[in-house]
Amino acid sequence: MKNVINNIHKDAQFRMEKSVEVLKNQISKMRTGRASPSLLDGIMVNYYGSEIPLRQLANVTISDVRTLAISIFDRSMSLAIEKAIMSSSLGLHPSSTGTVIHVPLPPLTEERRKELIKIVRAEVEQTRISIRNVRRDANDKVKILLKDKIINEDDEHQSQHDVQKITDIFIQKIDQALEKKEMELMDF
Repeated sequence: MKNVINNIHKDAQFRMEKSVEVLKNQISKMRTGRASPSLLDGIMVNYYGSEIPLRQLANVTISDVRTLAISIFDRSMSLAIEKAIMSSSLGLHPSSTGTVIHVPLPPLTEERRKELIKIVRAEVEQTRISIRNVRRDANDKVKILLKDKIINEDDEHQSQHDVQKITDIFIQKIDQALEKKEMELMDF
């Protein structure tokens, strides 16, 4: 009996962890005032007719607080990489110096910072909903065990309590990620 409940809890915890990872990955791509190589993770470059992630064609490093340096593996791809960066929704304007492309990050306006915070909060709310759905699924599975008389009511109540503890931990992780990103965005 306990083993079945433990498996339900482990599954719920795993799914909640995945939700938090997805959130952190999503918000790490949002531009702050600082240079971060992960900012260019979503950029796809046309490489001889195929869309290839930028990371497979070049190394992206931080040259200073507000500038990314892209070291290209194949010099002939310089123009295609610049074009991909300019056509992205990031609003960046790269400049090439041969094998290295410099991408200066303009400072964010206050209006844009507030807009980005709204977007981050919306992502966080979607993750909260996802976590609550996982909690509901776990509790439903335990209710089925109770209905089938595999466990008793005490086990069901204890399981709901344990699932709520797990949920609270992950909601706290989400709130911490939100707080950290808001501080990054408002840091001038």
